Amino acid sequence: MENEKSIHLIEEIKAITATWNRDNISRTVFYYKFYNKHPEIKWAFLASMVSRNAGWSMSDLSGEWFPRILEEDQLRHLFLAYERANWTIFNDAAPQLLLYAKSKECNTSMIHGCRAFGVSEFMVEEWESFFLTRDEKRLMVALIINEQHVIEVPVLKHHFYAKKVFRSMIFNVQDWFHFSTVLFPTVKGRLYGLSVSGFKHTKNRIELGKKLSALLFHPLYHREFLHFSASVYPTGSRYDYERFLGKRRDGPMVRMVYPIIQHHQNEKVDWYMGQRYVQKILNAEVTLPDMVEVTDWYEGKRSQIKFGIEFENLLKQKRRE
Repeated sequence: MENEKSIHLIEEIKAITATWNRDNISRTVFYYKFYNKHPEIKWAFLASMVSRNAGWSMSDLSGEWFPRILEEDQLRHLFLAYERANWTIFNDAAPQLLLYAKSKECNTSMIHGCRAFGVSEFMVEEWESFFLTRDEKRLMVALIINEQHVIEVPVLKHHFYAKKVFRSMIFNVQDWFHFSTVLFPTVKGRLYGLSVSGFKHTKNRIELGKKLSALLFHPLYHREFLHFSASVYPTGSRYDYERFLGKRRDGPMVRMVYPIIQHHQNEKVDWYMGQRYVQKILNAEVTLPDMVEVTDWYEGKRSQIKFGIEFENLLKQKRRE
């Protein structure tokens, strides 16, 4: 009977995961709802805010500006890279979160069920540790480490994405495309955020994730970020926050321009082989830069992008004449 219950639970979690992993909006909403119900799982709030950023970057690709300078194939490849990475993370993380919720409901750990979803032994151990220590910060960092390793092989090193996106000229000017900048908006019209260089390196992405978590839960700003999330339903458009900056809408909502992508995943291979550096990263503290408000930088960057695209188009016209 116990075995039948376990099988039923696994199937139920698979179905729930598939339902919420449909697109960028459903993932963002799931993460926020989960955090709202289980605020001790801080990674879920971080995931919801990073997912919002992915939606904004996706909609940029079908907005007013980038289609003027990029070919249709390039735009599609960039979208697919965002979509695949975020789908892959959710597919790994959602079963963990749902098993945690079930454990909490039944007052007994069911986290061993993670193995049925190919979750790393690293995370099974960290969840079991969390049940004993209730160390919320350590669990959040562990989930950050895990998510970045989870996308390493199936996304960043996958032959298609490696060739079409991560080794491309487009990606090498990532500052222009906001690959490495994550923004946390407020309804007061202020933006906070951080960037990373060397995005292709796992350690750098983990370091960014840790710094973002420190910013997101900073006592000076956390309430404002939470208020934004509670007040603004995600659409995938930068207008979600640019309206608080007094701007007009100049990009589409994600669901207006992108279809549901049907993903398939090969059998997962556990990334964790007892790497020593993981424990170092897990325990290392991070320091936020002095300047985390980026409102003025953002305004300048958006103007720079628009000017650059217009200038490039002007050069193309001159060449044709």
